[in-house]
Amino acid sequence: MPLQNRVDPFGEIHAVAARGLFTGNRGVIHDPDTKTLLKRRWTTKAWLICECEFRGRKREVMGRNAPSGNAGWTELFFLDEVTALAAGHRPCFYCRRERAREFSDCFAAGNGLLRPKVTEIDAVLHEQRLASGGIPRQLTSEEAAQLPDGTMVFHDGVAYALRGKRALRWSFEGYADAGPLERLGALRLLTPPATVAALQRGYEPVWSPRSG
Repeated sequence: MPLQNRVDPFGEIHAVAARGLFTGNRGVIHDPDTKTLLKRRWTTKAWLICECEFRGRKREVMGRNAPSGNAGWTELFFLDEVTALAAGHRPCFYCRRERAREFSDCFAAGNGLLRPKVTEIDAVLHEQRLASGGIPRQLTSEEAAQLPDGTMVFHDGVAYALRGKRALRWSFEGYADAGPLERLGALRLLTPPATVAALQRGYEPVWSPRSG
């Protein structure tokens, strides 16, 4: 039976078979004895996007991975980086250092910041991500048309990624072309606005090969 560790673009965590391209974490949020989630959904404002493979290291998913023998951080999994960014995560400075630097530079440029500390980035995202209490912005048709590739929006509870002026309907297995963006009607922004600003300044997220 799948563990409850697959994240959707809304930041909610599910138990499904599909895994995806990236792992990541929000701190320790599981019981290693039962391999089930605790009631809390984060213990830190640093919500990370990590490589599934890094320097040959092995972990027991949702097990006891801390040097002390305790739980260690809870492994979460994302279809791709587009999904993880929509959920409010950001690249890890340890296992994805170059990508994290790119994101930080674009985040700073897009949000009018000068060399922000990673804690400042995390604080901004924590206020904006839906899963930690952010309020999704209603978009006008003009605003929606200007969103950069890699942004995610939603309509009637369904998430869509934007690519090449087309909407791609999201699922844990991949994306399906839903046609031109204007066909969807009223939209709300799913990706945190500060991350959208980073995308507008040139950050290019990794897409699932199952895109469209």
